[in-house]
Amino acid sequence: MKFVQAATLDSIADYRLLEGDAPRPGPGHVLIKVAACGVGYVDALVALGRYQVKPPLPHTPGKEVGGVVEAVGSGVDNLKAGDRVMATVQGGFAQYALAAATEAIKIPARMTFAQAAGFRVNYLTALHGLADRGALAPGERLLVLGAAGGVGMAAIQVGKAMGAQVIAAASSEEKRAFALAQGADQVIDTTPDGWRDRLKAACGGTGPDIVFDPVCGPLFEPAFRSLAWRGRHLVVGFVGGPIPALRANLTLMKGAALVGVDVRQFALFEAKKAEAHVAELLAWVADGRLSPAIGRSFAFEDFAPALEFALSGKGLGKTILEIAS
Repeated sequence: MKFVQAATLDSIADYRLLEGDAPRPGPGHVLIKVAACGVGYVDALVALGRYQVKPPLPHTPGKEVGGVVEAVGSGVDNLKAGDRVMATVQGGFAQYALAAATEAIKIPARMTFAQAAGFRVNYLTALHGLADRGALAPGERLLVLGAAGGVGMAAIQVGKAMGAQVIAAASSEEKRAFALAQGADQVIDTTPDGWRDRLKAACGGTGPDIVFDPVCGPLFEPAFRSLAWRGRHLVVGFVGGPIPALRANLTLMKGAALVGVDVRQFALFEAKKAEAHVAELLAWVADGRLSPAIGRSFAFEDFAPALEFALSGKGLGKTILEIAS
């Protein structure tokens, strides 16, 4: 099989396309013939050793894949060869990858492998953030920052499915058009001058009830200051650069909450609830309530440009590496 690997985390240029034997699934594991692998900002950070958790070496990038079960190990009774699945793996930039049977989930017939490869983390983050951490209620106003990214796109779609009025913030006309196509009710640019006034007008003279913020950039404090009474600002990530600070008195003045959203720890400490959320999200895909948009796709041999593009923040939705046609 072909796979991508590097012995160091110094540069994307260190990664090479290699050949070797396909792994065999041990007890409780499945072997997946990978069709597509998601490539996100975090994947690029991990590949360069810049993420908070560094991978063991040598490293093959890629965590989320869509594909077909090739073989199952002993003790696996929930999956069989030929099942279409999405899975969390170690090393998705490969023609074959191993996954724990508990980390491979059958996907609906209407879901493509490319959609599956960018689904679980982004959509689970959105639902966990909005439902569990933000307690989003139907009719509330939801501001999504970084709305054209993979998790921003998911927040728009999940927010609409939960009955929110969604205002999407994005930096270009192309990104704002993309956010509208995902179901946003309104869009707003990210130019700081006069931004709070434009947001207030978009909210009908008040402010958002929830801010979903995977950016935490220059608009972090203005967004928090704009919250309606008892608003919730969800801290999802820090793609906007240096991590900002917030003066504690602002939470008191607004009667508002600054709330962390960590999907990795949610899946670790509340595994059953996370599984239920994923099942609900896939049911929404099956009945048409969710339709994940595919971002830019790269051929397998173009893995390096794919990582560079994911790192650039220029993508719309989730970037995909097409492993097999």
